[in-house]
Amino acid sequence: MGLFDSAKDKISDLAGDNQDKIEDGVDQAGDAIDDKTGGKYSDKIDSGQDAAKDKLGDL
Repeated sequence: MGLFDSAKDKISDLAGDNQDKIEDGVDQAGDAIDDKTGGKYSDKIDSGQDAAKDKLGDL
């Protein structure tokens, strides 16, 4: 097992153990950006939030 495989495994373990917290952070960040842009990009921000959560589930 190489260095990158080991790092990937650690990241996967951490993400799996803290998935709820990470998803909450993604939601909070997206909501903050949405507020700053006045809702102009809500659809794109929501899509980005969903994509980030999907990738998190793939780890």
